[in-house]
Amino acid sequence: MAQDVPRYGIIPARYGSTRFPGKPLADLLGRPLFQHVYERACLARDPADPAVPLLRRVVLATDDERIARAAEAAGVPWLMTSSEHVSGTDRVCEAARLLGVEQEAVVVNIQGDEPALDPRMLGELTAPFVDPAVRVSTLAGAISPERAEARDQVKVVMAANGDALYFSRAPVPGSKNAAETDRDRFLGHVGLYAFRMEALEAFVALPPSRLERLEGLEQLRLLENGIPIRVVMTARRSRGVDTPEDLEAVRALLRQEQLYRR
Repeated sequence: MAQDVPRYGIIPARYGSTRFPGKPLADLLGRPLFQHVYERACLARDPADPAVPLLRRVVLATDDERIARAAEAAGVPWLMTSSEHVSGTDRVCEAARLLGVEQEAVVVNIQGDEPALDPRMLGELTAPFVDPAVRVSTLAGAISPERAEARDQVKVVMAANGDALYFSRAPVPGSKNAAETDRDRFLGHVGLYAFRMEALEAFVALPPSRLERLEGLEQLRLLENGIPIRVVMTARRSRGVDTPEDLEAVRALLRQEQLYRR
């Protein structure tokens, strides 16, 4: 992958969380959770030249002095952003503007609660931008029909060219035949996004859309306004932290990796 298009990684991290207040500061093997995400992102390499970092810069975007102080202590670059943002994407856009990101550059929204992120997923996510027509990308992977029934697992349906047709919490595509046995028809969405800067700014300028409000999925705002999303298939998986109970599972996962052994 040629580094002709600058790529930036931004990690939104807010203190307030309904299920897990202060989540970015949660201790995970002696580091705050956000530091793991930052270190993972920095490990991402250009597939065409492993000596070259994939991302020109990786920064934490927060709205809280406690997180900013912890980032400073950990040596993690950070930016202070507004506490009024309603989504992480809005925070990412403000941070990108503060960085002076070029309009043609690619901005990767790296979820701040993914300490087990496989850095290679970022290379997969940004690969489509060699095509100048691609404005937004995301990831998806095959899931079982049983998993597709879960409303917390977002599903995506793709067009023949790889663009998303629709995202839903419902098990889509449906089947006319109740005895349908195609177990490979469901694609689970992986919530990583990359935007060209111009598309990111277009997104945050748009009001929430009807389907976005109905499904509770902000990516539908793009589709409803004619902004395509390229879907990249991945076989890799991550493990997010939504609740304090998730921390122990992630600790066990990271202990299996030599990089995080103590």
